[in-house]
Amino acid sequence: MASKFQTKIIKQYEADGWLVINLIKSSKAGFADLICFKEGFKPLFIECKEVHDRESKLQAYRGREVSKYGCEYKLMQDEKKKPK
Repeated sequence: MASKFQTKIIKQYEADGWLVINLIKSSKAGFADLICFKEGFKPLFIECKEVHDRESKLQAYRGREVSKYGCEYKLMQDEKKKPK
């Protein structure tokens, strides 16, 4: 189930011309939530985290791993929600 923050990131990148694929379940644990493609840019892996969530050691490892293969990796954290 995609979070509201993840949906926001997908819409933002698609609006900027990226093809965004939600990696719901990959064959290896720890891969980022999204992979994005755009002509002229390196493939981009994005890990989306809610306010209270943190990147795991395995996710950080996978981020370094995809970087070794020439891809970009971003960890994007949702900002704290302001009280009403």
